[in-house]
Amino acid sequence: MILVVLPAHLRTLARVQGDVKLEVAAPVTVRSVLDALEASYPMLRGTIRDHVTLARRPFLRFYACEEDLSLAPTDVPLPDAVVSGREPFFIIGSIAGG
Repeated sequence: MILVVLPAHLRTLARVQGDVKLEVAAPVTVRSVLDALEASYPMLRGTIRDHVTLARRPFLRFYACEEDLSLAPTDVPLPDAVVSGREPFFIIGSIAGG
């Protein structure tokens, strides 16, 4: 089971409280986690990544094991600690201001 931590606005949209647990087939990558998340919570489609290009939406970041994966290729395998469920996969909303 992959543990996914969502920002508050996406938890509200998905109608979940707390973290989300997902079954993800190997190899576990950012893409496969997002595919499983959108399959389980279809209301999140288009909110985390673009419908067509599947590019990450601005102001969202991906982290695993204290590493920023936001700009990494989405097909690179996630760390073993995330795959085993010992560590969560974070989707974090950025904050911008001026």
